[in-house]
Amino acid sequence: MRVIFMGTPDFAVPTLTEIVAAGHEIVAVYTRAPKPAGRGKSERRSPVHEQAESLGLPVFTPKSLKGIAEQDVFASHAADVAVVVAYGLLLPKPILDAPRMGCLNLHGSLLPRWRGAAPIQRAVMAGDERTGVMVMHMDEGLDTGPVGLVDEMPIGPDMTTGELHDAMMRVGADLMGRALAALERQSLEFTPQQQEGVTYASKIEKSETRIDFSRPAEEVHNHIRGLSPFPGAWFELGIGGKPVRVKALRSQIATGDAAPGTILDGLTIACGTGAVRLVQVQREGRGPMDAETFLRGVGTKPDRVL
Repeated sequence: MRVIFMGTPDFAVPTLTEIVAAGHEIVAVYTRAPKPAGRGKSERRSPVHEQAESLGLPVFTPKSLKGIAEQDVFASHAADVAVVVAYGLLLPKPILDAPRMGCLNLHGSLLPRWRGAAPIQRAVMAGDERTGVMVMHMDEGLDTGPVGLVDEMPIGPDMTTGELHDAMMRVGADLMGRALAALERQSLEFTPQQQEGVTYASKIEKSETRIDFSRPAEEVHNHIRGLSPFPGAWFELGIGGKPVRVKALRSQIATGDAAPGTILDGLTIACGTGAVRLVQVQREGRGPMDAETFLRGVGTKPDRVL
């Protein structure tokens, strides 16, 4: 089939590779425009942009798809279907209607739970035990279209968003490959989403990344692993007479009974109920390190309150 691929981050790269390997013709790749990054603020292309160019595919980076000119260019590709994986731009109705068989979206949740921008992070932060990837036929709503294929997977009790992300992008690539094969055979059937159980996965805001040790240990643990590795849940620790921001990247549920934020031993911190043991942290300006290595560098005393 003639396919338009639309995606931006590394999560989308395996799906693009899978579609090419299946023998479909990628007539255009749409991705977000390069952005200034790094100390030199040089423009950095998206992971999908890099992969597309390495495969010799034509790349388009419009800042919006709302204009008539951009919509005409999109329609001129005469695609059978568009595949959308974490693209990052709103698709207006003329874009959705342009491909002969519409637009398929790969979404990282069990819809209708966690519609929206951050479904993987929100599922982990909420302590969900299961999630999945779905191939959905897009409509004008926010992740409201009917579902064609689904692959469920468990979320382990200590699993981070980074680990779940990597597992889902591999499973999702295979799922989209199977969906396109079924679509080509005209055997892909879509089922409307349930009306019950709708939740929204809003974008992660900076204001919610600081750790609140007054919450129960399970909630603190889920908060930490849900924001790991990015943007990272953090706390402040006095080092060398000044407060230093420290990201908590991995944690475990522990036992303890003290005022919230009290260091019990090592990097075991008392919470509103129970405690969490920080297993991996990242000091501001440094790389990730295990708790033992961190403590050798800064030291902490029991009964100190963060």
